[in-house]
Amino acid sequence: MAPDKKPRKDDAKKFKKMKNKIKSKIKKKKKSKSVSSVPMDSRAVDSEWWDIFWRKNSPTLGSNEPSNEEHGFKYFFRVSKKTFEYICSLVREDLISRPPSGLINIEGRLLSVEKQVAIALRRLASGESQVSVGASFGVGQSTVSQVTWRFIEAMEERAKHHLKWPDSSKLEEIKSKFESFSGLPNCCGAIDATHIIMTLPAVETSDDWCDQENNYSMFVQGVVDNEMRFLDVVTGWPGGMPISRLLKCSGFYKLCESGERLNGKVRISTNGEEIREYIVGGASYPLLPWLITPYEGNDLEIPMLEFNQKLEAARAAAVKAFSQLKGGWRILSKVMWRPDKRKLPSIILVCCLLHNIIIDCGDNLYPDVVLSGHHDSDYIGQSCKHVDPIGRTIRENLTKR
Repeated sequence: MAPDKKPRKDDAKKFKKMKNKIKSKIKKKKKSKSVSSVPMDSRAVDSEWWDIFWRKNSPTLGSNEPSNEEHGFKYFFRVSKKTFEYICSLVREDLISRPPSGLINIEGRLLSVEKQVAIALRRLASGESQVSVGASFGVGQSTVSQVTWRFIEAMEERAKHHLKWPDSSKLEEIKSKFESFSGLPNCCGAIDATHIIMTLPAVETSDDWCDQENNYSMFVQGVVDNEMRFLDVVTGWPGGMPISRLLKCSGFYKLCESGERLNGKVRISTNGEEIREYIVGGASYPLLPWLITPYEGNDLEIPMLEFNQKLEAARAAAVKAFSQLKGGWRILSKVMWRPDKRKLPSIILVCCLLHNIIIDCGDNLYPDVVLSGHHDSDYIGQSCKHVDPIGRTIRENLTKR
C-alpha cells in the first residue's frame, strides 16, 4: 500500500486557520451563554413580576373576590403596594447578600427581591401548599421552601422593632384609649392565646402536644394594645398545657412578677383606692395583681355583671387581634402538615410582625380575609380557679368606681 502523501504547506496553513476559526466560534458561543445567565441586579426594583402574576392568577378569582389590581394585590398578599415596598426594603440586603443556589427563574436570572418577598407572603397569607404557591409564580416547590424560610429569617432580625413593649409616653396613650371605650382606668392591654393545629409523625407525638380536643397543637399567647397591635408574644409551647401554665412559662410573666413591667403610674379611684397598671384576660387566666379577669358564677350582682361587660369590651381587642392574625395569615389557621417544631415559632412570630407592620403603616387587611368566627372556635375555654388576694382587691376597687 502506498504511503500517505505528505501534506503540503498550503494545506497545513488552511487547516490551522480553520481550527482557529472553530475555536473562536466556540468561545463566542460560551460567552453569549454566560451573559444570558448573569444574575440580574437584585438592588434594582422589579416591577414586572406583579403584571405577570396578575395576568396568570386574576382569572382564578371568584365573583365575590376583587376584580381590580389594587384590591387584588391586597387580597393575594394582605398588604398594599406601599407596605409591600417597605417590607422589601427591610429584607433587601439580607436577600441580596446571601443568594441561595437554585433560585433561578426561566430566563436564567436570580429571582428578584420583590418576587421572593411576594412568594413568601403568598405562602404565609394563603396557607396553600408549596406546590400550589409555586405554580402561581412559575417556580418549583423547593424554591418556595427556600425563599419562604430565608424571608422568615430576615424578618425575624430586621422587623423586630415592630414588636416591642411601649415606652411610658405611648403607654399613657394606650391606657387613655382603653378607658375611653371600656371604662377601665389604667388598663395597659389585653391578653389571649390560641392554638396552631398540626399533624405530627408518630415518633414526635406526646401527651403534651395533644390538647383537650385531641389535636396536636402549639400555643401562641399575645398581649395587645387598643389598636390590636401585638406588644408581647410567646410561642413554642405545647397546646396541651393549661393556659395558666403557659402564662407562667412566658418572659412577660417573669417581668411582671419581678416588678419590671406594669410598674408605672398608680391611679386613684373615685373612692380613693389605688389602682395599679394591669392587663385584662379571660377566665382561663389566673386573677393576679397585674392581670384582671372576670367574675364567674350564676348569681352575680349587678355591679359585677357591669364590670364583666367593661372587661369584655377591653379584652375584645385581643380576641379580634388573633382573629385578624389567623385570618390574614392563613398558614396559622390551617392544619400544618408535620412542621418542624423548632422552626414553627419563627413562622408564627413573623406572622405577628407582619400583622403589626400593617397597623404601623396605616394599612388594613382586605375585609373578607378576617376570620368570621372566634380564632379558637373548636376549643371550650377552661376556667382557672387561682385568685390572688391583691388581685381580688384591685378587681373589687375597679367594680366600685
